[in-house]
Amino acid sequence: MEFEILKNLRDNIGKVMIGNERTVKLILTALLARGHVLLEDVPGTGKTVLAKSLAKSVDAQFGRVQFTPDLLPSDVTGLNYFDAKKGEFKFLEGPVFCNILLADEINRATPKTQSSLLECMAEHQVTVDGVTRKLAEPFFVIATQNPLETLGTFPLPEAQMDRFLMRISMEDMTQGQELAMVERFLLEEPFPVRQRRMQM
Repeated sequence: MEFEILKNLRDNIGKVMIGNERTVKLILTALLARGHVLLEDVPGTGKTVLAKSLAKSVDAQFGRVQFTPDLLPSDVTGLNYFDAKKGEFKFLEGPVFCNILLADEINRATPKTQSSLLECMAEHQVTVDGVTRKLAEPFFVIATQNPLETLGTFPLPEAQMDRFLMRISMEDMTQGQELAMVERFLLEEPFPVRQRRMQM
């Protein structure tokens, strides 16, 4: 039964992803093992499409954070803000409050911001201003980083690397697979994912 579910998941992702069968299998393995994945590869290899396809295939809420040097920990986890109308503080959830989180170019953020994911990945919870909030299950992080353009990046410390079950790369595509991908995406997005919008 479980094997059939995994096969259906893999086939569904294959409706969007062309090639990368081994990478898809490894990511599904990490998801089942309740681990997280670090994808190292150059831009344009389909890392974001893979994460979105996985979220849609398991009917999960998808979140994405583009890591940059000016990103703050509260931009990831959320923050308390003062509601002037009600005269009280309210908590605004960050993008980590989802099922599948794409932490894009994680090594471009400062170590302080990178560390905001440590508690989330290890304990599936977020603590802000002394209040701990549980994250939805399943919670799965796919982080990416470009191994070539290292200028202005901050290497992940060992404590953060330990949070990842796997460190993998996308596979090279054959000429036939590249042509098939162009034909598939030329006119439309075959597998749109509705991203979560935060409101204050």
